[in-house]
Amino acid sequence: MPEGTLQLAATLQHWVCENAKSTRAYLKRIHETHPLCAPLQAMNLQELPHEVHKKGDHLGHFDARPLLQPALQGHDMGLISEAGMPAIADPGSSVVRAAHDLGIRVVPLVGPVSLLLAMAASGLNGQNFAFVGYVPSTPAERGQRIRELESLALKTGQTQLFIETPYRNTALLQALLQTLQHNTRLATASGLTLAQASCRSDVVKHWKNKSWTLENNQPTVFAIGR
Repeated sequence: MPEGTLQLAATLQHWVCENAKSTRAYLKRIHETHPLCAPLQAMNLQELPHEVHKKGDHLGHFDARPLLQPALQGHDMGLISEAGMPAIADPGSSVVRAAHDLGIRVVPLVGPVSLLLAMAASGLNGQNFAFVGYVPSTPAERGQRIRELESLALKTGQTQLFIETPYRNTALLQALLQTLQHNTRLATASGLTLAQASCRSDVVKHWKNKSWTLENNQPTVFAIGR
């Protein structure tokens, strides 16, 4: 994390988070280099409801305004997700929307965003791209969705980015290699920002020749295009 982001995080006592336990653990790590403004026991950590994690909060079905009472009382607040960037392929957009609606200033902070890092490492069209979330897990629906995304990518030039639960990485990669056309470019980015990070990009026919594989325990971003 950038130095400025860590410095600011250390000044915050009020947070909205996905999981209070892991947030405390992360704040403890920050404290090792940037002393926190209050003891961990005194931190005000408000969790987003579990259904928001699973179904997302971008449709406006969850009212996050009650979570922002500390901000209305004059306190700075932080929004943190389990990995990556809040509200970007992660929960949090309802909190940001509520802040705007309440007239609370919103300040995005620099941190790792796997989608943009994967896009930058893919060699695919970074001027026109879309993140489409998860593809179906059942074989028939997954194959149909892959063909739809490939058709869109080849017809418009728009890179298609998607993700999968890590333990399904191998199954998704196999489905992509079986379904995509030989000259469609496929890129993967795994374990980004970690020492074992891996980024690969090539046309499908070369993927098959190289026999590349993916680890089933590493978060991975997939991208297809031309």
